[in-house]
Amino acid sequence: MLRVIISIVLLALLVTGVGYQQLQATINSSLKAPANTLFEVKKGTGFNQLCQQWQAKKWLDGCLRYQILAKLDPTLTDLKAGLYQLNNATVLDNIRQINQGKQVSFSFTIIEGQSLRDVLAAISKAQYLRQDLSLGELSQQIVGSDQHLEGWLFPDTYYYHANDTTSSVLKRAHKIMQNVLDEAWQNRAADLPFKTAYEALIMASIIEKETGLASERPLIASVFTNRLNTKMRLQTDPTVIYGIGADFDGDIKRKDLTNHTPYNTYKINGLPPTPIAMPSKAAILAAVNPPESEYLYFVAKGDGSHQFSKTLKEHNKAVQDYLRYQKQLNSFK
Repeated sequence: MLRVIISIVLLALLVTGVGYQQLQATINSSLKAPANTLFEVKKGTGFNQLCQQWQAKKWLDGCLRYQILAKLDPTLTDLKAGLYQLNNATVLDNIRQINQGKQVSFSFTIIEGQSLRDVLAAISKAQYLRQDLSLGELSQQIVGSDQHLEGWLFPDTYYYHANDTTSSVLKRAHKIMQNVLDEAWQNRAADLPFKTAYEALIMASIIEKETGLASERPLIASVFTNRLNTKMRLQTDPTVIYGIGADFDGDIKRKDLTNHTPYNTYKINGLPPTPIAMPSKAAILAAVNPPESEYLYFVAKGDGSHQFSKTLKEHNKAVQDYLRYQKQLNSFK
């Protein structure tokens, strides 16, 4: 009888030892997927189905031991749908990533000074985004009103997951722009030539498009503020270009400056009816808090910066200096 008891105990110890070894092997077993493999867990996928999919791809040897482990730890079966980046860590580490919903992220960037047309063209090509925009009702879809969407998307990088919608990304960009503009408007300088925050947004978009150097935004803002305050026309090329739209061939012609459109600030008084681009926070802050100056003109110097002038005589001289500079450059070509 004693021999039987001893035999049973020894067998139990043996089985326990083998079981422990198997458990450790299961826990430490690596997933044999290629590094950085993207794998989609579809909605409704169960643990056994996931295991079978990986086994079919020869990423693991068998499912039984993982199914047993899932019985011991039911949290392993809580799989969240999404796109995941698998690695050659353990099988359990990759499953835990799916349990925790740690999906791979993608990004989309709205660039300072981009037009709405350019943003829409770029986001239509963004990978793994579900395209749900309705161009005929775009403003209603993103802003919730008929307000023109130009200028209302904050330039930044936005992260998203596979199958997120295009509209959800643009709504986030609009919300941030609204918050930035509201805060800036609340802290605006006194006696600005703008009645509303939207007019400040229009001005910020013009400043953004005229900016050669970021450091010049404040001075450019002061020029346009001074022009509005003295009833001068803005006379800025970027608004003319925006009014031409997709037909612009890269060269402003004399007829473009004389053609009367809502965006030709050589012909209209005051601001154009809408922004012409997506302004940065720095451009918005420059628009609502321009420094005091007597500058009314500026012209490119040819190196990315501008020459600022107080009088038309000074400005004309700066223009001639720029033309001579361009002529010298062309002579070396």
